[in-house]
Amino acid sequence: MGYLTTHILDTMSGLPAAGVAITLFKLQGDNKVKVAASMTNNDGRCDNPILPESMFEIGKYEIEFSIGEYFQNKGIQQDSPHFLDEIIIRFGINNPNDHYHVPLLVSPYGYSTYKGS
Repeated sequence: MGYLTTHILDTMSGLPAAGVAITLFKLQGDNKVKVAASMTNNDGRCDNPILPESMFEIGKYEIEFSIGEYFQNKGIQQDSPHFLDEIIIRFGINNPNDHYHVPLLVSPYGYSTYKGS
């Protein structure tokens, strides 16, 4: 069975992003169903898979990263409202046996992601 992980790197500091709140939703028609919530550790990762093998299934998902709060907690001065607040990445899981990894490289003014391994 597969599972889902993430890793967040703060490209402004060049360090892992610790203390980022993450929420995972499964999309079911017009509804978003919350399936998990976690917080990144000192390595910018969650201590456990966001979506473990026992819950892993084919479908469309969204990960919501609370980046505005993260940079605010680090004391980064930004105009209000923040340019980036909640970053939402919508993706699909089509193979129930794969490890899906959705990393986030982020600064207060930009981000990138990709399907990692």
